[in-house]
Amino acid sequence: MKSKRITFENTDGLTLVGRIDLPEDQPPRAWALFAHCFTCGKSLKSMGHICRALTQKKIAVLRFDFTGLGESEGDFSSSSLSSNIKDLLAASDWLESNYQAPSILIGHSFGGAAVLQICQQRAAVKAVVTLAAPYDPQHLSHLLDSALPTIEEQGSAQVTIAGRQFTIGREFINDLASHRSRERISQLDTALLVMHSPIDKVVDIENAKLIYQAAKHPKSFISLDQSDHLLSQEEDALYAGDLIASWVQRYLQPVSSSKAGTAADNRVTVRTRAGGFFSEIQANGFALTADEPAAYGGSDRGPSPYDYLQVALGSCTGMTIQMYAQKKKWPLEGIVVRLTHNKIHAEDCQQCESTKGKIDHFDRELELIGDLSAEQRQRLAEIADRCPVHRTMHAELVVETRLTAEKEE
Repeated sequence: MKSKRITFENTDGLTLVGRIDLPEDQPPRAWALFAHCFTCGKSLKSMGHICRALTQKKIAVLRFDFTGLGESEGDFSSSSLSSNIKDLLAASDWLESNYQAPSILIGHSFGGAAVLQICQQRAAVKAVVTLAAPYDPQHLSHLLDSALPTIEEQGSAQVTIAGRQFTIGREFINDLASHRSRERISQLDTALLVMHSPIDKVVDIENAKLIYQAAKHPKSFISLDQSDHLLSQEEDALYAGDLIASWVQRYLQPVSSSKAGTAADNRVTVRTRAGGFFSEIQANGFALTADEPAAYGGSDRGPSPYDYLQVALGSCTGMTIQMYAQKKKWPLEGIVVRLTHNKIHAEDCQQCESTKGKIDHFDRELELIGDLSAEQRQRLAEIADRCPVHRTMHAELVVETRLTAEKEE
């Protein structure tokens, strides 16, 4: 995904800092606004993983730091759920002015409580997702039990959350009580997806049950089995992101082929990040991934480049044979192409021109399904060699490489 830093002002004139994550070389199908968890921020790794999964499905995302957190201006001790709601509305307005109004709201933990409060105020919203969200915002006060007497007596207290110290004021606690969850949730007129882990030790899964029961249909629940509250494991966050991206498709406007959009020059874009071989691919509007097996230093999360080469040859073979059979009106019901690739010594290849070193060897097996004569089957096997990809692999190839300026990440 492509990502860039943005800034906008909230209603108090403070500058908030965010990031927009965009599909690779593809126009977004929809925009999502993502609210982070209490005292977290836009740079939480799990948020990044979820956004990556969404952009693979052509969903762009705006994530930002609430007032007084991360790179955003302001004093966190003077913030509240009400101020978070105002920040979300300001982010939504900025998104609508600069790109497109968000049709998806996603909230993690306390951010989930916030997005549930603003749904009715944004007509463009079609779907809402909560991740490990509390049913009642006052749930947060239970996490601050030890500090509550000091807050009540002195007006504020220092609390340690995730190894960092924050000042929590009396106004923050009082503000939580002013937001009625059941009323807001029951009035939702958008699709709702509730996601929660049954082993969440910060926000008990009972909260997910209460949110789900309070909402009207359409509503869905997905258990994030074995995940912790922050979805700190990459595979858990990517799993959640993939599920959100798949679920939300039903509630987005259909995209006609004339408006779907493809890269301006119909190119394939591959992005490989540091730390491994896992690669994200956009090919003519379709999201793919590539990787290497763990034995070769990869994470085994996608086909290898040579797998894709076989995919190209196999699919082209099947299409070419099908096209020929249709033209001839032969009773071909289906084709199965099985391929294997390996390196062999040139001296072991009788039909090869090379006599030294190793060459690439592809073994192609055809299964032709249908009431075909022996002559028809033989002819279709010969037609396999006319597949354009097959011809390209045998023709002279030219690959030109050029460097472009580094783009902002």
